[in-house]
Amino acid sequence: MGKLTVVPTPIGNLEDITLRAIRTLKEADVILAEDTRTSSILLKHYDIRKPLLSHHKFNEHHQVERIAERIKAGEHIALISDAGTPSISDPGFLLVRECIRREVEVECLPGATAFVPALVVSGLPTERFCFEGFLPQKKGRRTRLQALANEARSIVFYESPFRLLKTLTQIAEAFGPDRRVSVSREISKHFEQTCRGTLEDVIAYFSENEPKGEFVIVADGAGG
Repeated sequence: MGKLTVVPTPIGNLEDITLRAIRTLKEADVILAEDTRTSSILLKHYDIRKPLLSHHKFNEHHQVERIAERIKAGEHIALISDAGTPSISDPGFLLVRECIRREVEVECLPGATAFVPALVVSGLPTERFCFEGFLPQKKGRRTRLQALANEARSIVFYESPFRLLKTLTQIAEAFGPDRRVSVSREISKHFEQTCRGTLEDVIAYFSENEPKGEFVIVADGAGG
């Protein structure tokens, strides 16, 4: 029987990958990639020459059974996303679940995940936290934030530059403008930055400075 290996990839700096991850990608029969064009840059950098198969949120529902069967038949398949750890706000969960259902071996290598460095440098409590990932894009955003307003743990969100100000404003409406927050962008890249302060402070900053890059928002818990 084969194996599915979930392999974290760098979220910015190409050096942020483990030796074990490189070896695993070189040994795999096939690599599932969220975007084959993006992943080709990393694979070329480390001289990894393996067949690539596109596996993303728009086709994963139709592929998981077929891929699980290939693994059960003996193939070693590695799963990567564009950046970070697959299945954490990225495709992967459905395939992992299907492999487990079919009693196929699944392993996940330790590695890069954007929210960990953002949480550590936030200066907010790290011993207990709540990971929310991306909020719903349309319906349910305000309802979800209202439900989190009294959450005592630090709360972590992912957000794109296009919705950052909208999200910060909605968080301020639900949590209050004086709640402390830390917003990190472009983690491990050349223009890495973290902006800390109250929600009111951070909203004012990004109202004057156009948001660019991918963002991690860490909000203080209620009563923090």
